[in-house]
Amino acid sequence: MSEKEDYYKVLGVSKDASKDEIKKAYRKLAIKYHPDKNPGDTAAEEQFKVATEAYEVLSDEDKRHKYDQFGHAAFGPGRGGGGGGGFGGVDLEEALRTFMGAFGGGGGGGSIFENFFGGGGGGGRESSNRGSDLRFDLEIDFEEAVFGSKRDLSYSVNIECDACDGKGAAPGSKKETCSTCKGQGQVLTSNGLFHMRQTCPNCGGAGQVISNPCSRCHGTGQAKGKRSITVRIPPGVETGSRLRVKGKGEGGLMGGPAGDLYVIMHVQPHPVFERHDLDLVVELPISIQTAVLGGEVKVPTLDGSSKIKIPSGTQNGRMLRLKNKGVKDPRGYGHGDLHIRVKVEVPTHLHGKAKKLFQQLEENLGDSQYPDQTKFARQAEEFGHRREELEKLRAEKS
Repeated sequence: MSEKEDYYKVLGVSKDASKDEIKKAYRKLAIKYHPDKNPGDTAAEEQFKVATEAYEVLSDEDKRHKYDQFGHAAFGPGRGGGGGGGFGGVDLEEALRTFMGAFGGGGGGGSIFENFFGGGGGGGRESSNRGSDLRFDLEIDFEEAVFGSKRDLSYSVNIECDACDGKGAAPGSKKETCSTCKGQGQVLTSNGLFHMRQTCPNCGGAGQVISNPCSRCHGTGQAKGKRSITVRIPPGVETGSRLRVKGKGEGGLMGGPAGDLYVIMHVQPHPVFERHDLDLVVELPISIQTAVLGGEVKVPTLDGSSKIKIPSGTQNGRMLRLKNKGVKDPRGYGHGDLHIRVKVEVPTHLHGKAKKLFQQLEENLGDSQYPDQTKFARQAEEFGHRREELEKLRAEKS
């Protein structure tokens, strides 16, 4: 949507609506458009995010006050205050977290509609026993970042205990069905309007209890170990890029699924290329004679070298550009550009004939060849005159 609709209209409430009325209106819309109830319906998903964005602002007293005063402009470009961006500024994961937080969707995992309407069985077991996500900070060089690469990673992690095969029970013994939830991993509670399934407090959602735990892992089903994997680094990543490797995080408790591994990229600087998002900058040294007379020089690029023309009279610091010679967009949207910053290199240690030639050149060049020097000298002289005038004024007044 190009224009943002009024948040009160989104929820269908008046501007003097109470918090309870706002919450009730949001709940009605959120349940109607929830992704679990509308699988694959992108329009419904967008409506769910829009309603959540409106609720996030109107349910917060401070944000609502700002919104009532300034409207959407209160939050500026982006979602600065929690609702200022365009519709869809709330991503789906954030919207789902808001929905769960607003209505106590239970910690049992599974579909939110299983939690609300009493559907499903032991969906909470897998979620409650899921292993933690892990972070791995990986340093890569510039070439790996722009061209892509593969890296072997090895890290310490809790993995399945080999003494009990990850079950947590001592060899020869078995887990017992939880008497509280009857093996479901969840217990059913009611608040009048909704029936909600929540994690069983006795078994923690496992559906089973261990009376004789494994002596090595103490019933957790986990033991310290090493995990080695190979990750593919796609072309175009930069510092801060995050790769998710599913199921390669911390091992789950008592046979639960492993968490995910998040690999965070840290790209090392390069001696030739300076990167700015998808664009690259190269500082190109050229001789003073090339700067004066012009010429053709080679410049390094990611796919070899290219020749560029240096116009006569090129000044130090001038920027030239080669289009589409930058970094490939990892999402497939073309390439950035290569910017060449010219650095005029002045010869040093001149002697003999070379020095005489430069002296002769200087004698034959007039001020018109150095407009910047002439301008600078004029401005400096004007400053000196003005300073003298001010000094005379101060002397007369004293």
